[in-house]
Order: sequence, then structure tokens, then C-alpha cells
Amino acid sequence: MFGPSASIGNDILDIGSRKAESRNRRQRGGGSAMGPPALTLGEPGAFEIPNVSNPAEYCSNNFASACGAGDSNQEVKFAKGTTTLAFKFNDGIIVSVDSRSTMGAYIASGTVKKVIEINPFLLGTMAGGAADCSFWERNLGVQCRMYELRNGRRISVAAASKLLANTMNSYRGYGLSMGTMITGWDETGPQLYYVDNDGTRLKGKYFSVGSGSTYAYGVLDSFYRDDLTVEEAIDLGRRAIYHATHRDAYSGGINNLYHVTKEGWTKIHAIDVNDMHYEFEEEKMSS
Repeated sequence: MFGPSASIGNDILDIGSRKAESRNRRQRGGGSAMGPPALTLGEPGAFEIPNVSNPAEYCSNNFASACGAGDSNQEVKFAKGTTTLAFKFNDGIIVSVDSRSTMGAYIASGTVKKVIEINPFLLGTMAGGAADCSFWERNLGVQCRMYELRNGRRISVAAASKLLANTMNSYRGYGLSMGTMITGWDETGPQLYYVDNDGTRLKGKYFSVGSGSTYAYGVLDSFYRDDLTVEEAIDLGRRAIYHATHRDAYSGGINNLYHVTKEGWTKIHAIDVNDMHYEFEEEKMSS
């Protein structure tokens, strides 16, 4: 299916420009510049595309990122897994994540930083495709900084999440895989939003995203309260991640936990979930 494959060179971003039209005209000996760009076979350093009549449709049908069993008929399935969570309480916001990066049953890394520090008052989380989340949340950081320079004040959490949702909406159907939370403290107080690759944007008190989210939600649903103390909130955040990593094979590694207040975010700890396992086992045995 892929050999010999056609490829598009490094000039792919020029498609539709005058530069591309001029190049195509030269390649056709001065003829019309209309039509698709010329494809070459096996060009080093080029973007390889399937050697079929409609590469875009083929990729959409066989390589798309889907939830649940939506990719059961695909040739290649997008394998992913993680656990991230965030919740608001009276004294701020807790953001707690694991650090395991998986490709199905294969553990690619155990030390992934899944909290993106957008600015000193704004955090984002990563779930789905690591490259998609990392790139677009850093892009969001640029947009937030531009807003600050233009307006002379920090962007609100609602506006930042809306910028990301608008970006995702403009790339719907392009195969992005993102389930992120945008949270921080602004003039209205602590705010928490969920944004995904379909452009969905939800405001809430707590969210959990990833393959281990159902286990984390079980802990959050049982013990979450608005009037948690800071110590209780930190303990709830780490326990929810621990129980998710204990039951979900695609989550694990290090628990990174942040606390967001009106002074900005603070990283509280980075604890190996194995250490938490023995700590909680001793606690269970002594009770």
C-alpha cells in the first residue's frame, strides 16, 4: 500500500502560494500553474504519503484518533493512556497528574511532564497525543503573552480556554488528540475549564481525563468537598492519582501535584507512586 510511496517535499507549506505556482509552472515547462503540486518518489527528508488515489481520505479512515471502539475498523489504532485531574476548592485549585507515557502496552517513558506551565498564574494538563498537547498549549502561552502585551493585563482563565477551544475547533477533523484542562487564578478567582480536540469547552469544579480517569473520579466523587483544607486537598489529589495508577496499567510513574492560589501556582511534590503504594498499605494495616 505504501511502496513505492509518493512524497511531498519540504515546500509543503507553500501550497497555494505564488511561490508554489511559480515552481509548478517551471516544472511544467511554462504551462498552466493550476493543478496539484508535483509529487516525487522516495525523496529524502520529505513527507511520505500513502500511494493511493485519495491520501487524505485514506489517512482519515485508517489513522484517525478515536475514543472507545471508534477505531476498531482502522488499520492503525492510536494507542494512548494517562491520568490527569484538577479540582477547585475554597483555597485554590489542585492539579495532580501521573508521568507515564504509553503506546498501548508499551511504556515509552515514565517521566513525562504532563503539566504545562503556561504562565505564573495559568496551568494546562496533557492527555491524548503528547505532541499535540505540548505544541498547542505552548502556542496558547504565546497567545496569552501577546494578549498581556496588547492590553496591559493578564488574560482571564475563561479567555485563555476559549482561545484554545477556538484553535481546536479550527483544526477539527485533522486527527488531533487532546483532552486538556486549563486552570488558574484571575480577577474572578479560581477557574477550571476542560477543552478537547473537538473544540468542546466545559467549566466545572473538578475534571479527570485519561484512561485512568474513571478510577480517579471514584475517589473524587467520594471525598471531594468545597471546604477542604489545603492539606486535605493535597492528600485527595495524590490519593486519586495513586488509585488510578494502581488499577490502570497505562498510568503510573511519578505523581506531580500543583497548588494554584491568588499568588500563582506552586509545585507541591513529585512522588513515585510505588512509594505511595507502600505508604498507603502501611496506613491500611495499622487502621
